[in-house]
Amino acid sequence: MARANLKRLEEGKLYYSISEVCGMTGLEQHVLRYWESEFPQLRPKKNRSGNRAYRNKEIKIIRYIKYLLYDELYTIPGAKKKMAEANVSDLEGQLSLIRVPPTRPAPLPDPEPEPEASDEGILDGGNGSHPDLPESAPGPEADAEEARLRSELDRLRSELREVLAVLESAGRRSS
Repeated sequence: MARANLKRLEEGKLYYSISEVCGMTGLEQHVLRYWESEFPQLRPKKNRSGNRAYRNKEIKIIRYIKYLLYDELYTIPGAKKKMAEANVSDLEGQLSLIRVPPTRPAPLPDPEPEPEASDEGILDGGNGSHPDLPESAPGPEADAEEARLRSELDRLRSELREVLAVLESAGRRSS
């Protein structure tokens, strides 16, 4: 679906609604509105009824901000600084580089002991894999994306383990 949306973007429609941009970028509307308040480069025009009308320029800026925040893991202030340093013409070159997802190092093995069987179903579906991730994806780009997603899932699993441990210790203290 993302390729179809990018193709539409390249076909030359002049203005896009916020819902169309959300579909193209995979972001929520409240995220785009927040980014407008944080990044002065992102100022879509509004039509007569007050709805945002995004041009190709704003969509490219959104894609670059998303890349900085989600892929390069910049903070909002760091991304603002990077955007302030970047020229709009520089963005074209930067955007051509982000079509290939960055490769992430393989996740380190979890030093914590594996959770009990009852916790495992909560954390990863009980079988060590995530139902929404393909078992094997073709091509190096898909492999890099899969590795990134698996790394993110491992990080979330670790955070959930920590939360469960805190909740269990709080329950023991109150008893």
